[in-house]
Amino acid sequence: MAAQDIVLGVDMGTTATKVVAYTPDGRQLASASHGYPLEEPHPGHAVQDPDLILGAVYEGVRDVVAELGPDRIAGMSFSSAMHSLLALDDELQPLTPVITWADTRASAQSERLRASANGLALHRRTGTPIHPMSPLTKLMWFREQEPRIRQTAAFWVGIKDWVLLRMCGALVVDHSLASASGLMDIHTLAWDQEALGLAGIREEQLPDLVPTTTVLDGLTEEAAAATGLRTATRVVVGAGDGPLANLGVGAVRPGVAACSIGTSGALRVAVDRPAVDPRGGVFCYALTADRWVIGGAVNNGGIVLDWVRSEIADGEVPTEELLDAAATVPAGSGGLLMLPYLLSERAPHWSSVARGAYVGLTRAHRREHLVRAAVEGVALQLSLVLHSMRAAGLEIDEIRATGGVMQHPLWQQTLADALGSPVGMLEEQEGSGFGAALLGMEALGLIASIDVAADLVPVSRVIRNRPADAAVYATLRPLFDELYDALFSANARLQKLAPSLPLA
Repeated sequence: MAAQDIVLGVDMGTTATKVVAYTPDGRQLASASHGYPLEEPHPGHAVQDPDLILGAVYEGVRDVVAELGPDRIAGMSFSSAMHSLLALDDELQPLTPVITWADTRASAQSERLRASANGLALHRRTGTPIHPMSPLTKLMWFREQEPRIRQTAAFWVGIKDWVLLRMCGALVVDHSLASASGLMDIHTLAWDQEALGLAGIREEQLPDLVPTTTVLDGLTEEAAAATGLRTATRVVVGAGDGPLANLGVGAVRPGVAACSIGTSGALRVAVDRPAVDPRGGVFCYALTADRWVIGGAVNNGGIVLDWVRSEIADGEVPTEELLDAAATVPAGSGGLLMLPYLLSERAPHWSSVARGAYVGLTRAHRREHLVRAAVEGVALQLSLVLHSMRAAGLEIDEIRATGGVMQHPLWQQTLADALGSPVGMLEEQEGSGFGAALLGMEALGLIASIDVAADLVPVSRVIRNRPADAAVYATLRPLFDELYDALFSANARLQKLAPSLPLA
């Protein structure tokens, strides 16, 4: 019998599930990925078929097991996109599609709750910002708009909860995903009674709360047959993809922040106790019993440059050429600011009202100014997140950066200058999937602690911030922040004029 030293990290993302096999020294042995659509049947809706996601998990695990065989596999551990919601009937069958984090139909409920006397207190107690992404506000929407489904639903779960139910027969939710629901008190690790009252549900309609390192002993016959694994295979419940992404890039010790910019972006730091800044600009989600992740996600990362290339450069100029030209423009883009809120925005304002804008545009500005302003807008938004994290009392000594757009020097340098801090670039890693595998290894006793992640993911080089350019962004940051409030009323009125504008 071969030594069981392989853990499968199963990362259930927004558009695909990736399964990767790792050994305790961080070596990747095999991987497989299977996608599924994110459907938008109506404006504001962003949903998925739970059966397709379960099928992608089964296929991915089966592909990896077929390559490696089941004998060396010690177990599997899960990562999942956060903030999903799914209604189940009394026979544990789905009543709704999976309502994803990107679904914005609860915007009115979110804005109303944020403006209420208890909104900020609820955020600080649950760690979850009051935003349409939150399962709490989604449940408020169902209470007001779909009372029949709310009355019929026996359980409300997330997509990972449902997959684990099908694979292991246990209806549980880990503290990490529960801390991203807006329904759990992060200080007591119990369901928050005020939040349940707002949602209009009872505690017994939710899965049992368990630590992220909980081991479920064994697979259902269905799951074993679908994956090629033995029914005795151990399954670690796992956590949300945000906290696990920090673990996956080695940013797991206090003071080390992880910054990722792909289509969207995020900045997060691990701490040893839960906290939220006084203004409610950041989230606080659990990773393990003694490790929490504080930070903020932004909707608009590389997608802003994609839009600029498509709509301003007609899609004809290569992205690298646009960035090379923009790099010749001095920091500050000649007095031009872009508010990059093309997909509304999350941290640190957490409002679905935000809209994009170029401010300060003159006839003297050229395409390269517009491109640079777009890059600077994303970096300045992340600098606001960093400011909120520090307002929560966090000391951040190191920033590690990953993400597809970070390959170009302009993105790297602009981020370092806007954050006012050196930025360490990482060698490629799988992020959340690797984090899930490491968490699983700790739970299964294959590694002493998840702290080994810091040594398994080396920094390849460091981008130093340039003092003169950092000073420009330090001057622009409060103006950039003020423009959000200055344009809020106008954006709210414009939103009412075009509430159903379709996405391209």
